This record gives sequence, structure tokens and C-alpha cells, in this order.
Amino acid sequence: MAPADPPDPAAGALSGIVVADFGRVLAGPYMTMLLADLGADVIKIERPGSGDDTRAWGPPFADGEATYFLGVNRNKRSVSLDLTDPEDLAAARSIVDRADVLVENFRPGTMERLGLGHEEVRRTNPGLVYCSVTGFGTAEGARLPGYDLLVQAMGGLMSVTGEPGGPGTKAGVALVDVITGLHAGLGILAALRHRERTGEGQRVEVSLLGSLLSALTNQAAAHLGAGVVPRALGNRHPSIAPYEVFEARDRPLVLAVGNDRQFRALCERLGRPELAADERFATNTARVAHREELVAALAGPLGTRTADAWFEELTPAGVPCGPINDLAAAFALADRLGLDARVPPSAAGPGQVAHPIRFGATPPSYRAAPPRLGEHTEAVLAELGRPPGTG
Repeated sequence: MAPADPPDPAAGALSGIVVADFGRVLAGPYMTMLLADLGADVIKIERPGSGDDTRAWGPPFADGEATYFLGVNRNKRSVSLDLTDPEDLAAARSIVDRADVLVENFRPGTMERLGLGHEEVRRTNPGLVYCSVTGFGTAEGARLPGYDLLVQAMGGLMSVTGEPGGPGTKAGVALVDVITGLHAGLGILAALRHRERTGEGQRVEVSLLGSLLSALTNQAAAHLGAGVVPRALGNRHPSIAPYEVFEARDRPLVLAVGNDRQFRALCERLGRPELAADERFATNTARVAHREELVAALAGPLGTRTADAWFEELTPAGVPCGPINDLAAAFALADRLGLDARVPPSAAGPGQVAHPIRFGATPPSYRAAPPRLGEHTEAVLAELGRPPGTG
């Protein structure tokens, strides 16, 4: 028997998987873009005239398109369909019947009213993996709108972000949407593995609130395990010290000292080795209990040199530290470290962040720029055997 041909790296690990993408805004589109980078054929179904909400979320714009939309929609095909029109709805149903995965984040009950609910479509496509993304679930929370800021507020993230005693502060990006998209992608891949074994699809449900509570990790564990209600500590960590921002001579410097060995190395490099032997600071638990005294002891020495000088001094000693970069400096750092964080200038469009996962055999590919609204409607309808313009 001749050896099998090696897999084509350009094909992608998810080549052959078709995704009917009814997702909008960020959680769903971010996740389906990651699937598309890995080879999935993502058919983005958008309402005529306006499309995905984020097409209008600007400035900033690049080449006349909102960068918000461009950042999460490459490698997809856009089909413009009015789901309230019977012919367009039938076309959408045809796409769903041929899909491996469906993704939607409408208000709970919307897909059912359209005849595209899970129980309905599984009759004609029993192998379909049907992923629903909601804000607060499908029970009592179904009436609540699923916006990231709302979930950051109601889900507790804003209560532990910001300065002590200050107002709740949101994260600088729609972090809950991103985390939820990652959870949804993980659920889809697990469901596809189940289908591979059994031939059966299933429904995958992910909520913004549930994803946030899971992502709160140590803060959630402190509450559930010890009855603690965490509060905002600014840039400090509730359980580790020194793990915060200090002022170097020219700009802020982050120290992220995670164990006693690192603390001893820090003290040696600061010329204050006696601090590591002080019973107030000898262990992490003691340092947290005496945080104010610790910060006062470290602030003077750290203020004598620049942030870059401390980075060069402390990093080789195994002390985690670094300056607070803006995004320009962050991408420059990634470039210096060889992380390939930018998509090379290509058909993927302007200003694209690279897929973050590296694969040895099936790397991500950047095959197409984010689509214009309805750009692929006629081509997809032709694949379905429908003449253009028939819906």
C-alpha cells in the first residue's frame, strides 16, 4: 500500500467545515473568524442595507470601512438576506441544511419564530452543531439585552476593576464578548468531535454572563470558596505582592513578583537584600498583609532609574517586570520577539491582527479580506442551485 499523501497545510485544520454564521457584533464574529482562519467556509448572513451593526461602528475607518468590522470578519463570505422575506428565508434555510455549524446571537426565541430554531432545523440536518450565544441565558435572562458593557457591570467585572473606592470601571475592550467567543469556539469543536464519533449534532449554548463568571477565576473562587466579596484594588493583586505599578524615574513600571525566589532576586538587584529577610516580607502571605510598608520600601529604589533600565536589569535576574506600553509599542515588542502578530499585507485587508495560535502542520491562512455587504450573495445562491435574484 502506498503511503498516504501528507495533509496540505494550506487547506487548514477545519477545511471542509461549513459555518452558517448569523452572528453579529463581536462574540460570534470573532469566533467564526478564528474558525475561518483555520479553513472553515464561513457564510455570514446579513440583513440587506445595513448588515452587521459593526459596519457602522466608526470612526476609525480604513478604506471606507469601520475597523471594528474589519478586525473580526476576514476570510468570510457575505450573503445579504432578509429573513422576514419568505424567499430569502428559504435561501437561509438551504444554507443551514448544508452547514456543519450554525452560529447565532439573536434574542432568545428569534430563530424559533423564523423557523430556524434548533428543533426545527435538526429534522433536516441532524448532524448540525447549533451554537447559540446569549447575554444572560434562555430562561429568565432572555429578556435582557446582551451588551458587553451591561454584562461587565451586572456580572461583577466592573466592581473589581478601577481604583479603590472609585466608580466601577470597564475593561478597555469588550473583553466579555471575546471570552464568550472563545468559549463558544471550544464548545463547537467539542461538539464536532462528538459528531465525528456518533454522527449526531447537538445544541451548544454560551452566555456572556456565564462566560464572565467563569473567567473571573480567582476572584470568583474567593467568593464561592471563602465568602469574600472582592473589591477594586486599582493595579494591585488581591493575593500577590508586589504585583502592581511603581513609578520609575521616567514612567510607570510593572512588577509581577509571583514567588519568594523572585522577591529575593528583586531585593538583591535593588540593593536592599535585608528586605527579603524581614519577617513582614519574607513570604507572599506576609507581603500581602504588609503591602503598604512593602510599597514604601520599594518605591525609593525603583524611582532612581528609568523603566527601561530596570527592565534590562531585572529581567535577566528572573524578576518579571516591564513598562506600560501603548498599542504601538506592544506591536513593536511582538515584532522584536518574532511573534508574527500582524497579518502580512495581502488579500486579508488593512491592519489585521494575526491568528494567535501556531500549528505545526495546518497553519492559519489569510485568504480574503472582510467582505463587502452581500458580496457573495449570488455565488452562494448559485451553489444552492438557485438562479441569482430568486432568493
